[in-house]
Amino acid sequence: MERKKINIVWLKRDLRTQDHAALYAAEYEVTPYLIIYLIEPTIISYPDTSLRHLQFQYHSILQMQSKLEAANQKVHILYAEAINAFTYLNEHFEIQKVFSYQESGIKLTFNRDLAVKIFLKENNIIWTEFQRDGILRGIKNRTGWDKAWYQMAHSEQFKNIFSESKSIEFVNPFPLAGEFEQELNKYPREYQPAGEDFGQKYLQTFTNHRAANYSRHISKPLESRTSCSRLSPYLAWGNLSIKQVYQALESAKNSGKYKRPIDNAITRLHWHCHFIQKFETECEYETRFLNAAYNQVVWNKNDEALQAWKEGKTGIPLIDACMRALWQTGWINFRMRAMVVSFLCHHLFLDWRSGVYHLANLFLDYEPGIHYSQFQMQAGTTGINLIRIYNPIKQSQEHDPNGVFIKKWIPELQNVPDKYIHEPWKMPLMEQELANVRIGTEYPAPIIEPEKEIKNNRDKIWAFRKTKSVKINNPSIVEKHARPRKKSI
Repeated sequence: MERKKINIVWLKRDLRTQDHAALYAAEYEVTPYLIIYLIEPTIISYPDTSLRHLQFQYHSILQMQSKLEAANQKVHILYAEAINAFTYLNEHFEIQKVFSYQESGIKLTFNRDLAVKIFLKENNIIWTEFQRDGILRGIKNRTGWDKAWYQMAHSEQFKNIFSESKSIEFVNPFPLAGEFEQELNKYPREYQPAGEDFGQKYLQTFTNHRAANYSRHISKPLESRTSCSRLSPYLAWGNLSIKQVYQALESAKNSGKYKRPIDNAITRLHWHCHFIQKFETECEYETRFLNAAYNQVVWNKNDEALQAWKEGKTGIPLIDACMRALWQTGWINFRMRAMVVSFLCHHLFLDWRSGVYHLANLFLDYEPGIHYSQFQMQAGTTGINLIRIYNPIKQSQEHDPNGVFIKKWIPELQNVPDKYIHEPWKMPLMEQELANVRIGTEYPAPIIEPEKEIKNNRDKIWAFRKTKSVKINNPSIVEKHARPRKKSI
């Protein structure tokens, strides 16, 4: 029996129907095409993946299905390893071309792509990978990177139209197991809703009114939940492209409304891609120090402290509130993310790798390129970035002065007076009785003495940064990852 000629669109972190180069290219071809999304057992069992990530992806695809239905198209979700899926498809169809976006992922997905590349080449199948969001593959340094990024951001968006004639009848040989699909179907209301329609709504409400307090509230753990753009999960899973967001922000800025805060948001959009580009260039530092000299540091080993940090039971209110908010909602702002990493690495003096996958699991907007780049930067182990040691008490006093955020996520402290909310262990026993909370019982006593530990560890951290072994690695790191400074005129 003659095999039917088809093309394939392989979706990865690009779960949208608009401004989509791979779908556009497939429509342009005469050959009909199949749209596939792979849930790969090896990848979803890796420690960086959690159920909430898969639920967001699944519900993003459901929204795509509703848009593709009119053209009798759909996204076929295949529960299979990539090679197994492509082997089956090539046995039953004559695959001409595969279209996808490049993925700046962990080493596991990079190696998966290399194996697929070999398979497709051996079977004379053309694979076209499109550049994702201004991330360049194969560059040795950042010369010309900024210029190329802005050219991408200003380029015309793809206007995707879907024709019924391009659809293919296909019975999925790798369906999701019933119980697994039921789990994916569940979606906690506390998470941001998934899909490109919701991404567009968040973008619109940000440019229409939420941006007004963006710069003012960006560091506030409570207020930032409204005033920040909250676009990160939609960018991480490709519900929105950088180009779509950039052009919407530029349009809003040019209208004169909220010009300064929106300009600040555009700057951070650029940073977003800057950090992913670092990881694209060197994805190995998911598991190893960017500056190899930090392998010499003797970190603490304290499983109880690590578990307390993970569960939001350190006895330090703002740390615990942030970790509990993450458990429930999958999001906290940038400063709070930096603070909880700083607490792990600088106060507890634990190896950053002991907590990196835990936060990856909690972040609904987990983006490998940003996650590992930022984690090492905040841990102070790059050798080239300023070491930022966050005092959680000071951060609490400055950014949640009345403890509103703390009390929202730590109900045990609901009745604690404002004067003690940042350091409840200093409450006299009588005050604890009146507040109906006993420190060490209903709410834990601090697992460390914050001031003492940071005083002890600060000197160790800075002293090591100044060592010859750290400095000797810095020039090559700067050459590879730093953006060239603008020459003064």
